[in-house]
Amino acid sequence: MAILDKESKTFGRKQYHIQLSPGDVGEYVLLPGDPARSDRVAGYLENAKLVGNNREHRTFTGFYKGIKVSVTSTGMGCPSTSIAVEELINIGAECLIRIGSTGALQPDLKIGDLLISTGSMKNEGTSRFYVPDCFPAVPDFDLTRTLIDTALEMKENLGCNVYYGICATDDAFYGETPEWIENLSKLGCLNVEMESSALFTVCHKRKKRGAMISAVSGNLVNADVVYETENTGLVEGWNREIQVVLEAIYRFEQTKKI
Repeated sequence: MAILDKESKTFGRKQYHIQLSPGDVGEYVLLPGDPARSDRVAGYLENAKLVGNNREHRTFTGFYKGIKVSVTSTGMGCPSTSIAVEELINIGAECLIRIGSTGALQPDLKIGDLLISTGSMKNEGTSRFYVPDCFPAVPDFDLTRTLIDTALEMKENLGCNVYYGICATDDAFYGETPEWIENLSKLGCLNVEMESSALFTVCHKRKKRGAMISAVSGNLVNADVVYETENTGLVEGWNREIQVVLEAIYRFEQTKKI
């Protein structure tokens, strides 16, 4: 009986879910959840081309200051994120950076502010397929340090606050009761989202670099949320995080040449 080894079967070939092949993406890949935000990122790239659009995974590849950069949407949650990350790594991705929306868990954080994760509380099931529950979900230190430094330098021009710290990754958006949210806040988590712990875990297992920056979509501890109208503050936050990430990629690439 020949049991399938998915990693060896799929490495270096056209990928089943994202429908991309080696050469389609750069070493740097931005990871929004929403496919529409792939189009937003493409607007910041030179010569951006749509190279894949399958399921929730919409991918553009272009250039930023001469560096080949791609963006692939992951959809919502850790399962689809882990699939996208695995398949992107299979075809050459080296640095994968989530550019997300997130719910703030501390009272001073405002819609549109930028939050950079230094670690994620694993309130999800996907990472259990890779590592024990007690194993931490942490981003790459060097890439995260560059993100933090870049964001802090750019924040005045961007017109927002920048924070960094531990986030929480949850599986159930509507399962987050007031009691659950209050407990996360008391633990000192800055924010809650639905993808980063899977990203960090897969990147660690595959020996690649993972990081995350998110724009605050609403504050869950003071009920400052926008659910029924356009969240213009969040849209501004998306544009800010894209600018920060692209400049951080440029700076990170320069350190590799020293």
